[in-house]
Amino acid sequence: MKLTVIGTGYVGLVSGVCFSELGNEVVCVDKLESKIEMLNKGEVPIYEPGLEELIAKNKLAGRLHFTTDLTSAVQRADIIIIAVGTPPLPTGEANLAYIHQAAEDIALAMNGYKIIVTKSTVPVGTNEQVGEIINRYSKFPFAIASVPEFLREGSAVQDTLNPDRIVIGSASRDAYEKLSALHSDLTSNIILTDVRSAEMIKYASNAFLSTKISFINEIANICEKVGADVTRVAEGMGYDKRIGASFLQAGIGYGGSCFPKDTQALIHIANSVEYDFKLLQSVVEVNTKQRFNIIDKLHEALGSLQGSRIGIWGLAFKPNTDDVRDSPAIEIINKLLELGATVQVYDPIAMDNFRREITDASMIQWAENAMQAAVGCDALCLLTEWSEFSSIHLNDLARVMNQSILIDGRNSYSSEQIMNSTFEYYSVGRPNLTKIVSDTVPLAN
Repeated sequence: MKLTVIGTGYVGLVSGVCFSELGNEVVCVDKLESKIEMLNKGEVPIYEPGLEELIAKNKLAGRLHFTTDLTSAVQRADIIIIAVGTPPLPTGEANLAYIHQAAEDIALAMNGYKIIVTKSTVPVGTNEQVGEIINRYSKFPFAIASVPEFLREGSAVQDTLNPDRIVIGSASRDAYEKLSALHSDLTSNIILTDVRSAEMIKYASNAFLSTKISFINEIANICEKVGADVTRVAEGMGYDKRIGASFLQAGIGYGGSCFPKDTQALIHIANSVEYDFKLLQSVVEVNTKQRFNIIDKLHEALGSLQGSRIGIWGLAFKPNTDDVRDSPAIEIINKLLELGATVQVYDPIAMDNFRREITDASMIQWAENAMQAAVGCDALCLLTEWSEFSSIHLNDLARVMNQSILIDGRNSYSSEQIMNSTFEYYSVGRPNLTKIVSDTVPLAN
């Protein structure tokens, strides 16, 4: 099939590249000339494992192209995929300006029948607006469909090529048939539904996963007070097929470009129809508070943070990505600076992006590696669970620090690693491993 993807962010770029990998002819369009120039040179504007190799492979095969010429890209395509950003407005509502502009641009460029797919995360009713805009500016027939994405940054290529399910919402039989065929090599779990339900499925999915994260973090906070181990609790819960083990890892909360934006957008959608979504409001509140538990644990370990030197491991909101949007590290570091601490930071991938995001980059000491970020520190905080951090030997780490205090915001270290070290160790929802001696009940690793 001939596809055009409008927008080369995470969703658009990964989707377009993976569709070309399936043998389709794909043109990816973006208004930013610098980004298109970069992609045409074989350079990738985002860090996503496996993506660079697939771009090179499919460009060489002649199946993948990048351009700023939207008109020609629309006219050559059978299916046009809208994958532009829907950033939050101050109210929490999704900003649909880019969606509306893309719809208008498509309409003005159309030269015949097209299937127009919205893959961006949009509020219920948005695809109807897209249809109205296209009708306003184009005389040609078209079909509208909603095919929401369920990608995880850091594993987006894998998720695209091996999806749990594909959701196709449309009122057009032709769109159902062609889009089902487009995705048939990926999975047999293809859900055909109406457009509004497809739009809601995306929001409901992310809201539920966000709820699961906030729930286990609340359990972790209780575990700390009663002396239970949340890793054991989560393990016991996860074997229940009705619950499942995924997204039951206690920590400092979710971040990134999806969960924070989508939970707020769904709350706004509920408010717009006069429904008070109290559960999701609590999920957001819990997540906001959870990241500041790091500060509480530092106060517990050090007292006043004025004049202290704090090392930070991890700036991206999760491992295997350079995305720092709404990363817990932003608020944590800003708070540390406000409290008078000196902050030394390191992340294997996200340093440059974080420099652009943080309020005052000049106040931060930027380390070249993980050990350098820990040198002379009174405490070290692990905020992103990059595998290289937990592989560092703790006794080597202790030798370069001023005090052996480790705040593990992602429960990355095993009980054995901690018990064989000299560290005063603070985790999330686990017993104080430095004070526990047990030869009858093994601790979770």
